[in-house]
Amino acid sequence: MLLDDETDADAIAVGRRIRALRTERGIRLAELAERVGRAPSQLSMIENGRREPRLSMLRAIAQALGVPTDALLAPEELDERSRMEVALEREMRSPRFRELGIEPFRIPKGMPDEALRAILRLTGEIDRLTDERQATPEEARRANIELRALMRSQDNHFPHLEQTARDLLRAIDHPGGPLTQRAASDIAAHLGFTLHYVSDLPSSTRSVVDLKHRRLYLPNRVSRDPRGPILQALASRVLGHAEPSTYGEFLRQRVEQNYLAGALMIPEEGAVAALREAKERRAISIEDLRDAYAVSYETAAHRFSNLATRHLDIPVHFLKVHESGTITKAYENDDVNFPTDRLGSIEGQMCCRHWTSRVIFDVEDHFNPYYQYTDTGNGTYWCTARVEHSSQGAHSLSIGVRFDDTKWFVGRDTPNRRVSRHAVETCCRRPPEELASRWRDGAWPNVATPRTLLATLPTGSFPGVDTTDVYEFLEAHAPRN
Repeated sequence: MLLDDETDADAIAVGRRIRALRTERGIRLAELAERVGRAPSQLSMIENGRREPRLSMLRAIAQALGVPTDALLAPEELDERSRMEVALEREMRSPRFRELGIEPFRIPKGMPDEALRAILRLTGEIDRLTDERQATPEEARRANIELRALMRSQDNHFPHLEQTARDLLRAIDHPGGPLTQRAASDIAAHLGFTLHYVSDLPSSTRSVVDLKHRRLYLPNRVSRDPRGPILQALASRVLGHAEPSTYGEFLRQRVEQNYLAGALMIPEEGAVAALREAKERRAISIEDLRDAYAVSYETAAHRFSNLATRHLDIPVHFLKVHESGTITKAYENDDVNFPTDRLGSIEGQMCCRHWTSRVIFDVEDHFNPYYQYTDTGNGTYWCTARVEHSSQGAHSLSIGVRFDDTKWFVGRDTPNRRVSRHAVETCCRRPPEELASRWRDGAWPNVATPRTLLATLPTGSFPGVDTTDVYEFLEAHAPRN
């Protein structure tokens, strides 16, 4: 569909150039049609952009007008009027224009330039408002549920993204093993981008890509591993992502970016071989995967969830929980009973206080991994967890499996065990009656309301990003001729 739209746009521009040159030379349509051996109606369709002329026809028209063929294919418009007419023609043929129920019309010669400018300003405002549509919380939850269902149906494994990662690694002659920062830079160079570290990156972004000048801007903070932001930014270019038109598309693109970045930092072939060998020894460890590839625990846990079921035949679940107890990320294909709202959404729900993901916040030993068995109404699960810190606070990251699959993991001999009945309110969502009776009328907490609780979801093509900041940043950093 994209190619068809581009072809239509080119045909419009070519037609307008032909008309402008013909008018400039005082040649009537019928006269030009006679010179090129075509009916006036056929030439009129070419000038109106309704028909894409063959190269032989372009050469004949150019010869009749006394200009080189390249003049009809030049990227710049011949004059302001032609530029506006071409822009309006493109708008009238766009899906958005058709969605308004407005039939395309022929732009009369007598239409004032001011009228064209007004129409283009209005269509531009419609485009802007459409781009800034707000997704309601319910729409966002539904989009997230649909995406999680897709991930579950594929065991969180996406073969086309794995192949893309292999192709990129092969292009830079990566020898295998951990991806170094130099190798990440080599991938950027292979894709035609230069890296620029700056101190004034917009606060709402992790990186900014200047597509015009093929520049990738990153934060000038040496303590932060730049590989993730580099690879995530480049992933969107490799995968051909366009500006998302829906919140669901935005979520899907983000998942694909993170997946491809993870597949580059922990290549499938080497990781699967190591994990299979660890399974044979009954010594699978997320920490070992993290250390072997010099990545964060979250990246290692995510990557394990990509590979565990497809290559090791081990169903898993993954949880990321904020220190407040709120679930921020979740995935499962092992039938663990996550808390959900009435729509089936997991993110935003309170994690049970007895699950590994919450208990670990009270564990004093932050050096060693924490393991725990949890008896639930849906069976017993074993989990391993860690806590990582970020600007959003502390988060626990846990990987869990069914009891029968615990035999493959380091930490299976842990004595830690809890019972969770989170589906029952008295499990942890309601305080014990004895405690509540003492304090029910004697407490008044001042709620630290999250600012996002009272707001709708962020607007814009890229939710949460201040585009004005981004454009001003690019303007300030763009190379000057």
